[in-house]
This record gives sequence, C-alpha cells and structure tokens, in this order.
Amino acid sequence: MSQLESHVTVQKRAYYSPPWADVSIIAVAGSSGSGKSTLSQTIVKKLNLPWVDSFYKTLTPAQSKLAFANEYDFDSPDAIDFDALINTLRDLKAGKRAEVPVYSFAKHARLEHTTSIYSPHVLVLEGIFALYDPRVRELCDMGIYCDADADTCLSRRIVRDVRERGRDVEGCIKQWFAFVKPNFEKFVEPQRKVADLIVPRGIENRVALDMMVQFIEKKLFEKSTHHREALARLEVRDRDEPLSDRVVVMSEGPQIKFMNTILQDIDTSAEDFIFYFDRLAALIIEQALNNVQFEEASIETPPGYTYNGLRPKGEVSAVIVLRGGSAFEPALRKTIPDCRTGRLLIQSSYSTGEPELHYLRLPEDIHKHESVLLLDTQMASGGAALMAVQVLVDHGVALDRIVLATYSAGKVGLHRLMTVFPEITAVVLAPSNDDVSMKVVMMTWVCMNCVKASVDIFTWHAASTLKDMKNHHFEVIPQACTQPVGGAAGTKPTSATAASPRGRSSKGRLPVRDD
Repeated sequence: MSQLESHVTVQKRAYYSPPWADVSIIAVAGSSGSGKSTLSQTIVKKLNLPWVDSFYKTLTPAQSKLAFANEYDFDSPDAIDFDALINTLRDLKAGKRAEVPVYSFAKHARLEHTTSIYSPHVLVLEGIFALYDPRVRELCDMGIYCDADADTCLSRRIVRDVRERGRDVEGCIKQWFAFVKPNFEKFVEPQRKVADLIVPRGIENRVALDMMVQFIEKKLFEKSTHHREALARLEVRDRDEPLSDRVVVMSEGPQIKFMNTILQDIDTSAEDFIFYFDRLAALIIEQALNNVQFEEASIETPPGYTYNGLRPKGEVSAVIVLRGGSAFEPALRKTIPDCRTGRLLIQSSYSTGEPELHYLRLPEDIHKHESVLLLDTQMASGGAALMAVQVLVDHGVALDRIVLATYSAGKVGLHRLMTVFPEITAVVLAPSNDDVSMKVVMMTWVCMNCVKASVDIFTWHAASTLKDMKNHHFEVIPQACTQPVGGAAGTKPTSATAASPRGRSSKGRLPVRDD
C-alpha cells in the first residue's frame, strides 16, 4: 500500500463544496415584448448576477434565408436548443465552468466566440420558453412569468427589433401575426400555470421586483451560511495529529533562518525585505518543482558521453493566488522564464469572514498540463486554499498534479486542506502556530502625507513590472489611513538609500520582467 493510500485509510477523507455548487437558477418566461429582458437586466444590475438567454439552434443555409425574409419561426420550441441548455445548467449546478453560446439576431447565426460562466451563486435564465421544458423546471429554484397585454408586447417588440436587430416595421408586424401570436397562445401562455410568481407590468411593478430581489438575497445568505458552517466542520479535532506525508516542510538551515530573521525584523527596510523574500521564494519554488512529474531522459554531453537524467513530464504552469501570491512572480520568472501563469483573487468577506472568489483567469488548456504550481504567500484557516484547489479541480486539473507552494501555513489550515484533498502536495517553508498572526511580515513606516504619524502595519505585495516595484506597492491595513499609499499618500521613500536603515542602495536588485 502506498503512503498516500495508507494516509487516506487512517484519516477519513472529508468533502468540500464551494458556495457556487448547486447554483440557484431563476427562470423568467413570458411573451415576446412582455418585459422579460428588462426585468432580468434590472435584477442582474441590482445583484450583479450572470444572465443567460442565447440558446437558439444554429440555422441551416435554407433556414437562414427564411430568417432574413422574416419567414423563420423563432417563437417555436423547435428553434431552441434545449439539450445544450440542459447540459449547461447541469454543469453550472455541479459547480463546473460552462460555455454559453452567443447568438446574433442581426446575422441570424451563432457567433464563433462563447461566454464563459463559472462560479455564479445565482443565475438568471430568461426566454419565452424558460419554463417550457420540464427538465429545465426541475433545475430551477424559482419560476417567474412576465405578463403584459398584446398591444404593449407588439409595440415593445417593434421598437426593439428596429433599434437593436436591424429589422423593418413591416417585417416585424408580419412575423408577429404569422408566428409570435399563434405560438404565444399555444406554447408560451400555458407556462403561467407552472410559474411561482406572475409579474404584470414588468419593472413597473416595484412590489414584485422587490419580492424577487429579497428572494435572491435570501438564497445568497443561505449559501454563505452553509459554506461557513461547512468550513467550521472541517476543523480538526486533534491538533496534535501529525501532518500528511504529502506536506513537505523545508528544512530550516542557517541560511534560511538568517533570511527569515530579516523578514520578521520590524526594522527591515522595504528593499531588504524584497531582496531576501525573492531569495526565499526561489528556494520554495525549487522545492515545489522537486514534486512535479518527471520522466527519464538520456542526453549526449559535449565530450560525447551519455548522461541519464530527468526532464519535466509535460508542461508546468503556475496559478498565482492574488494578492499575496504575486510576491512569488519575480522568483518564478527567474526559475521558469517561459512559465504560463493564471491568476485568481480570493478575499474574505468583511461582514461574514467567508472566502469569496472575485477574479479568475486561467490558461485555457490548463487541464492538459502535467503539473500546476499553486502559489500563495500564506495560509491560515485554509479557506482560500480550499477554494483555490477546488477552482483548479473544476477546470479539469487532476489533484495529484497540483503542488501548493507557500511561505507560511498554519497547522489547522494544512489539516483542512489535506483532509479534503489528500492527493495534492503542499510545500511549506515556515509552518506557524495557529495562534500567531499569519501575516508574512509586519513593518512600521511613516505615513508622511496621510496623517503625519506612525502607521501600524503594512503588507507588501510584489508587482509584475519595474515601475510598480519602484512604487513598492504597500497595502495599508489600518482603516484610519484613507489616502492611497505609494501614490498620492507619498509613502514611497524619496530614494532607495533613504529607505534603508542600513544606508545602502538597492539599485540593480529589484527584479525586472522583460514582458
């Protein structure tokens, strides 16, 4: 039995469900021109939710010719690709990334590009047949039917089609009486019976709109509560339990201890902190690379001898957890100059403490990469790390190909992470006690143009360009300082020498990226 199998056997594996799993779907149906789109866009704008309405089938050349002549029936269920819609909704329900087609009514065709949707907590599905298919209704949490009189619907449709879709008034009226009105009576109006809420007058009905917003806000609150409770349940009962065999703790020799001493010293200058953290970051990345996939390789040396060595098995990429993970980027560029990188931003909510995914950008083919480094400077409770690994899993990355590299990590966070994802590898330079602050460094500086007084703590974030590095990019933690630091606040030292208590310039030591 392997070490991994034995570890999984001894410690029962736990499961983690991100807040976007089992997404709540709000379906908005109604006649063409009834105000569905306006109502949906109002909800989306109020709550910043994704909105889906582009699942028309791809037209054949003959059907496209009929469409340009206003003789194709877009108001029939046969015009909707329900299979693609169902598959997309199921992927989103499972917490996976989904590609939504984009349909152009001006060209009467699907466009080549798609819209990626990932990690929505609530999704608004809008269309005349949003509640038509029972398979869709099974996936929906709430069904809304927009109601309006026929004359109002016709006038709205004419205005919309002429203004947005390049139609003429005569063609709009022809299409209305030939297709829209008959199909409304046959297919659309029966959806009133299965709707949870019927909204007359569209967005003019403020009471109904407030009810929908309150329902969605309640769903969001419930998801947040369940997520925080799930994280709390992952608390390890026995904190003295040894760490997983997949956690690699770097040995602290005299050189590493010396550099750690400089980083923890409150009198360390910004230049010295950057320089020595870059050195440590390079060592951490090198150790992480020892845990990626390799394959045997035989090469010929210049004198003609054969050397049996190793080379990486496939592509190695890196995902940087913003903002702290950016500090690893200069060392990453020196270690793997051509490494492709992705980024994700996870921040804890100020009101609930729940980790939230705010930004995501990954290489499109990351699921094909042999190894993926996940870089972050610190890990306390492990909530952000759990979410980051789950994001990679949702995008097709195998767990045994993920290597988390971090400067500092608490024992509770490591236990949580390895209990849920025992197949990954974690490389840690400085394991920390859970009752100690997890900030990488605590520095005191003078906020010269803000309050002309001492500011308690700064957290350094490495930037990706020389210009940003020269501005030092500190983040002010205390709320009292309202001016932006490093810009208008003027916290940047006037010279590198003046910034260093040791009186030596850092010229030539700041990492530079060619790209």
